[in-house]
Amino acid sequence: MKLSYFAWVRERIGLASEQITPPAEVRTVGELIAWLSGRGEEYAYAFERPQFIRAAIDRVHVKHETPIAGAREIAFFPPMTGG
Repeated sequence: MKLSYFAWVRERIGLASEQITPPAEVRTVGELIAWLSGRGEEYAYAFERPQFIRAAIDRVHVKHETPIAGAREIAFFPPMTGG
């Protein structure tokens, strides 16, 4: 699946996107965030406060409990503000 990173998540990881195959035991967005956090310092820094990370699966905003099975793209971004 493709992962896309936006704003300070992208800056902290150092990538705009990447292709990954998570382990079979990673079944939800929250579990994916936890797994990514263990991939290195830059990921740990980007996801150090997972409660602030927003996610979208195939361009639809989802909660951390949402299953990732069948997802083509998962995007991660910080909370957005309007003005």
